[in-house]
Amino acid sequence: MRKGKLVLENGKVFEGFIFGFDGTAKGEVVFNTSFSGYQEIITDPSYYGQIVMMTYPLIGNYGTNLKDSESIKAQVSGFITGNYEDDWSNFEGIESLNNFLKQNNVTAITGIDTRELTREVRSSGAMRGIISPDISSDEKLLNDVLNIPSMSGLDLVKNVTTAKNYIVSSDSPKYKIAVYDFGIKKNILREFLLFENELKVFNANTSPKEILDYNPDGIFLSNGPGDPAALDYAIENTRALIPTGIPLFGICLGHQLVSLALGGSTYKLKFGHRGGNHPVKNHLTNKIEITSQNHGFAVDESSLNKDVIKISHTNLYDGTNEGLVHNKYPVMSVQYHPEAAPGPNDSKYLFTEFMKLVDEYKK
Repeated sequence: MRKGKLVLENGKVFEGFIFGFDGTAKGEVVFNTSFSGYQEIITDPSYYGQIVMMTYPLIGNYGTNLKDSESIKAQVSGFITGNYEDDWSNFEGIESLNNFLKQNNVTAITGIDTRELTREVRSSGAMRGIISPDISSDEKLLNDVLNIPSMSGLDLVKNVTTAKNYIVSSDSPKYKIAVYDFGIKKNILREFLLFENELKVFNANTSPKEILDYNPDGIFLSNGPGDPAALDYAIENTRALIPTGIPLFGICLGHQLVSLALGGSTYKLKFGHRGGNHPVKNHLTNKIEITSQNHGFAVDESSLNKDVIKISHTNLYDGTNEGLVHNKYPVMSVQYHPEAAPGPNDSKYLFTEFMKLVDEYKK
């Protein structure tokens, strides 16, 4: 490893050692509090355009494998660890995290104080940053950072959505689900395939007419990166599909799009929610779920029309909105990731609840 630097837009500099791809990484610096799952995080399309730091210090100790990726390639712009462990052990493993990052052209840095960096991001907020092997000039690197586009207002979905629509199916499917791909995770598709579904995955800009021509029994809005308010086309398409009466389910970005389509608004969180330990209260059952989360924007609950929707879930860390159900149409959405199983299965019921709506609609 050779020396490198992480420079933040507020001028803070962290020195460490470069691993993975020997290059430069630019993006919004955020942190994830999960103890494991670094391969899933690196390949999650919702992290497109971001440099992700793991707050857990020991990363790389179980290598990488063929099963844990959430998409066909790495999606993060860069990666940060406190301690990188190249000597890995895993009965399913095939190679080191270092080699995985090299093959995916992702630059990473290790050997920095991630506790200090986490405190910096928490106090100053998620900010732009750069990882570079060029350690000669902090001033030049800071100038490069200030030229990186801010996350607010960015449509990043166009960089991660499928270019060509495709179908995946259970054996002998009973239901057809139209899936809007805004950056969908593979594990969401796997969860839906447990319910005798045929899933047709559509490009993010697909018109409502094409969705309806598929004659679906349900519609799903996936997770994805960037600012939800920048997705005018997705908001309009969602607004058009809600009154059809076809059951509709949104997760993460999908939840934000449902809220925007219903006249609500969103805002950027100071440092976001990213990790596998977020407690959420379900107001419909009066139970607490331990959830996996990954979002930098949130729905402004005060902007939602309570005559139209009912608040279903609330984050117990900061009181932000985590879910809603429509009072008239079979529409439900949550801000967190029920497929990620950190609880481990606290939130899997959401897929069952949605499929009940699908079954009722089909009958």
